[in-house]
Amino acid sequence: MQRHDHQDDPLTHVLSALAAQGQLANGAVARAQAAGGRVDRRLVDLGLVSEEHMAGAYAQALGLALWPADHLPEAPVMMETANLSFLKTKLMLPLTAGGASGDGTQAVFAVADPLDTQALKAAAFLAGRPVRPVVMTGTAIAAALDRLYEAAPAAANQAEIPDLLEGDAERLRDLASEGPVVRLVGNAIQAALAAGATDIHVEPMADRLVVRHRVDGILREAEVLPRRVAAGFITRVKVMAGLDIGERRLPQDGRIRQTLQGREIDFRVSTTPTVHGEDVVMRILDQQTAGGRLDNLGLPAWVADPLAAELDRPHGIVLVTGPTGSGKTTTLYAGLRGMDAARRKILTVEDPVEYLLDGINQTQVKPGIGLTFAHALRSFLRQDPDVILVGEMRDGETTKVAVQAALTGHLVLSTLHTNDAAGAVPRLMDMGVDPYLLASTLNGVLAQRLVRTLCPHCRQPQALSAEAAASLGLPARPTTVYRAVGCPACNGTGYRGRCAIAEWLPVNDQVRALIRQGASSAEIEAAAVSTGGMVPLYQDGLQRVLDGVTTPEEILRVTKAD
Repeated sequence: MQRHDHQDDPLTHVLSALAAQGQLANGAVARAQAAGGRVDRRLVDLGLVSEEHMAGAYAQALGLALWPADHLPEAPVMMETANLSFLKTKLMLPLTAGGASGDGTQAVFAVADPLDTQALKAAAFLAGRPVRPVVMTGTAIAAALDRLYEAAPAAANQAEIPDLLEGDAERLRDLASEGPVVRLVGNAIQAALAAGATDIHVEPMADRLVVRHRVDGILREAEVLPRRVAAGFITRVKVMAGLDIGERRLPQDGRIRQTLQGREIDFRVSTTPTVHGEDVVMRILDQQTAGGRLDNLGLPAWVADPLAAELDRPHGIVLVTGPTGSGKTTTLYAGLRGMDAARRKILTVEDPVEYLLDGINQTQVKPGIGLTFAHALRSFLRQDPDVILVGEMRDGETTKVAVQAALTGHLVLSTLHTNDAAGAVPRLMDMGVDPYLLASTLNGVLAQRLVRTLCPHCRQPQALSAEAAASLGLPARPTTVYRAVGCPACNGTGYRGRCAIAEWLPVNDQVRALIRQGASSAEIEAAAVSTGGMVPLYQDGLQRVLDGVTTPEEILRVTKAD
């Protein structure tokens, strides 16, 4: 009988923790058993359980700390005695070495497999003292080992980089290919991935180079480097992105594609000149995390159900609105993935193409040669499409062509920058769309925001008085919500991850009549709420607060401009 059949076996508790979290699909354990070896390892190898969920189950079942990937030592620990081959094979990372040998102080190791007792004994021998394990994902440990041990320490890399004038283009190109600069940029990218960042900001200042990460929508300072490494660092990024390193007066855009930690990752690179040099922003596009469908986005049923229904219709316009970084493209991509691409011809025109979608024809605009959104749309209409995705309704010409496409029997999906769903109607009219045409083609509008979710390890209940609840728009009675605290698992922020809050504007007969009359967005929203069951964005956010998912402060932060 296998180990996990015994109730007192640690592996049994790990599987029970996964099941309690809803992470074990029917038949998953049987498939893992059939593959041979330890069941928990096979579950991850086969993609039946993610590394993150397995790490959480280890921590819960074994009573260990779940260590955050962005809370690591800045320099390698036990550099003189560490056996890198052993650490990489066993996926173990020394975090602290403990006190003087023999004083009983434990060394702390991050481990991907806390059930490997032999590896823990070997680590104790390596450290010369007992080891206290904490849990991290294998991917995060591998990245940290590469950054801390395989590459030279950051200070050594920086010391090897000469101070160059930015005008020396040829020397800069040579420098960008040299080991210290390559390692410095590589370490910065690995650190951003380990922190779960969506963007890397490289900002030259008068006396330093600042590297910042955007994590869960908030910018955090990650590293401050000497000013003299700025030219080499920025040139290396430009070389990787295929940009002109000799042009520093104009903004440039490029793209980097790399396989890192076994994942295919794209970086969308943008440079812009500043008084202290070129500012660089790298948007991280992880192909592995971009494969979700609508039912994986966590949208409430009163939004997800009508949206899915409209995406099944043969014609009309469906819009997703919100500010930059609110997940509009992610939602539209999720909708496209749920379509039957074998039976429907799906074309997209984007600026830029962020993620590659299987079975879907994607086009990137190139204004320099005349390939604009409007031009591409006109061309698409001769390609016999069923569904057309337009990256953004930017101008009147694009909008009018999109309306014509919808009128001639095509389903058109696009995004728009408005504060709420109802605001899309007057915005389109301002772009020159006739009210009667808009009323005939618009199927529905989704507005969304991303809010940070509370860290489950440290959130604490908070009592609200009846007056405080009423001031937020909640029922006027004492209410319990949760507040952010901060712990190592969330890097002291109190939040970990993000979720969407959303509203869906259904275009029913009453709303269509108001659109034809040129009614205001407030009148349209009021009609949608009273006749179409629309739940406004702020109310959806309050429900997330009552569910303990986020805080009132987060809802106010993302909706206060509305």
